[in-house]
Amino acid sequence: MATFGFIGTGNMGGILARAVCKSFPADRILLANRSAEKAAALAKDLGCKAADNETVAETAELIFLGVKPQMMAEMLEGIAPVLAAREDRFVLVTMAAGLTIGRIREMAGGDYPVIRMMPNTPSAIGEGMILYTACEKVTSAEEELFLEAFSSAGRLAAVPEKLMDAGSAVMGCGVAFLSLIIEAMADGAVACGLPRAQALEFAAQVAAGTGKLMLETDQHPGLIKDICCSPGGTTIQGIRAMENAGVRGAMMEAVIAAYQRSLELK
Repeated sequence: MATFGFIGTGNMGGILARAVCKSFPADRILLANRSAEKAAALAKDLGCKAADNETVAETAELIFLGVKPQMMAEMLEGIAPVLAAREDRFVLVTMAAGLTIGRIREMAGGDYPVIRMMPNTPSAIGEGMILYTACEKVTSAEEELFLEAFSSAGRLAAVPEKLMDAGSAVMGCGVAFLSLIIEAMADGAVACGLPRAQALEFAAQVAAGTGKLMLETDQHPGLIKDICCSPGGTTIQGIRAMENAGVRGAMMEAVIAAYQRSLELK
């Protein structure tokens, strides 16, 4: 039975650890964090084992690197001797925005198998979108193990590494972008007299239902928009107001800005 190790149990690290626990025995999952107390608390909650970075590096077959990009070099430098001493196979799995597979290998000090992934926060409820790319040293069996580990987190899609930053700007940052839109819709409804709780519920369900409709019917968003817009009706007037306000352009610029920032992190 495979052993999974997490170095970094922050928000996303914790979400992914919980997802793996749904597919594999908790006692095969090691959790390490800069704050040992935080790792211990999560381990107690999930039934996993708390550990330190060195133990994870020495033991786990899939080693998840859940630290921030600016902290990655220092962390990998600390476990590099342990990785170099291993004689069995292991895979490094990085979640750090902007850091390429080549850069992770350079920091880790070896030509190791690496999977680069980018999850998003809806993975916490099984509705995530996880992008990943596996380097040439990752075997098909190791890739299947990775996919099985996160099967409960949502959709997984393999993309070329050169498209990871662009994809992340949509599915990673897009959660915040859509949250802003949902909040704005609710604010508009409150301005029209709807109670705040109902306004938020309605706006959130509209967003969730629209996304599911697109995915399950494969309908283009433009078609869904057109179907909703009756001649002379209320929806087309709302669309006109949005276009006049530049909402479409603003969303495009938001994705591009996030993408450009990812490039700056390299």
